[in-house]
Amino acid sequence: MVILLTLFILGFMGSFLSGMVGIGGSVISYPMLLYIPPLLGVGALTAHEVTGAGAVQVLFATFGGMLAYRKSGYLHKSLIGYMGSSIVVGSLLGSYSSNQFSEQTLTLVYGILALIAVMLMFTPKREALESGKVTFHRGGAIFFSFVIGLVAGVLGAGGAFILVPVMLAVLKIPTKTTIATSLAITFLSSIGSTIGKLVTHQVPYIPAIVLMIVSLIASPIGAKVGQRLQAKWLQRMLATFIIITAIKIWWSLV
Repeated sequence: MVILLTLFILGFMGSFLSGMVGIGGSVISYPMLLYIPPLLGVGALTAHEVTGAGAVQVLFATFGGMLAYRKSGYLHKSLIGYMGSSIVVGSLLGSYSSNQFSEQTLTLVYGILALIAVMLMFTPKREALESGKVTFHRGGAIFFSFVIGLVAGVLGAGGAFILVPVMLAVLKIPTKTTIATSLAITFLSSIGSTIGKLVTHQVPYIPAIVLMIVSLIASPIGAKVGQRLQAKWLQRMLATFIIITAIKIWWSLV
């Protein structure tokens, strides 16, 4: 019972931040779910179980956040079409093969992607208007989303913690359009991740149900808060979360 309450609290934190800054929440939830329960002495989940339960959390957290943004005007349908169709194929392939990787390898991949995300967040960006027509390179969008989906599927993540920096720094998408649209793209990605994790029996059902429920509660709340914040503060918060996660993962590996 204590472990379920702990998962509920941790899941609420991850899902709230997910909706607020436009990520699936795995980059935050993965280290929390992996390290905090055993630290508190209330039980432990393996890395494979965390990625399996995390895939379910991301699925419902992004769904809730996406619904909260549906009337905002920031959901870019063309981006969702190109990147969403590509990322779901990659995530399905990645998640199906994920049980072939060791737990340390999964954590190492998380650490590497977190470092890449940090570097992208601090890459100098062209100033983009928060309104008006959004332009992007279609081939680049399809390529990057497929690769991100492939790796995200292995990790049981939606991939938004690397997708958002790529959209901001490489594709030059405005911040609030990136946050709203990435939730929809990550939702599609997490469908493939969840299916792959279920087929390969990596989903612990009780923890996954707890995270599913809390995601539907917390993610829309976070999205409403995010819509009221300035773009620069959202970027700074996202960068801070990713940096803290990267430090924690690499500290545990070293």
